[in-house]
Amino acid sequence: MARTIYIVDDDDAVRASLHSLLSVLPGLIVRSFRSGDAFLEDVNDLDPGVLLLDFHMPGSTGLDVMKALDGSGDFVPIVLTGQGNVNLAVQAMKEGALDFIEKPYEAELLMQVIDNAFSRLEHDSEAAARVGQAEAKIAKLSPRETDVLKGLIEGRSNKIIAYELDISPRTVEIYRANLMEKLEVRSLSEALRIAFAAGLFPKS
Repeated sequence: MARTIYIVDDDDAVRASLHSLLSVLPGLIVRSFRSGDAFLEDVNDLDPGVLLLDFHMPGSTGLDVMKALDGSGDFVPIVLTGQGNVNLAVQAMKEGALDFIEKPYEAELLMQVIDNAFSRLEHDSEAAARVGQAEAKIAKLSPRETDVLKGLIEGRSNKIIAYELDISPRTVEIYRANLMEKLEVRSLSEALRIAFAAGLFPKS
């Protein structure tokens, strides 16, 4: 059965690059849209698929597109963001994005995330298993480690987190190292994915 992926990005070079990269995969139909508005105009006539969605676009932004889809099970969004923009990634995941890819993207990581998206689209049970694994990891954290994780995901510095929790910045560093070890991750981005998968930061 053919899989369909939709590229929604106003950057011609990005669309062309992604199209070339993905077109070589067997059984994959790739369609491109130069704006969120163009995608939404056609959305009712489109087959279910994975959505590679740029965050910043003229007209309907990536966030606007996800709000318009309103959690539709027909599309699994993956958001493309500028490097290090954790706050935008948080917004995107609250609106239903499966994951986010930082530009410039690594082809291997992109393929892995796309594969995960198709798994979610086609096999809800696999997604449920990932949620269970994430919940089990989050459950290992102490209350203080969870507080530090929340602070980090909200974009606060170690110094600000220390002030808010009435502990020293050095203690925050220790909690941060401990929570990264317990979650078995090496970056804040990976910790963010686990936190959202576990429902630690539910949609408001």
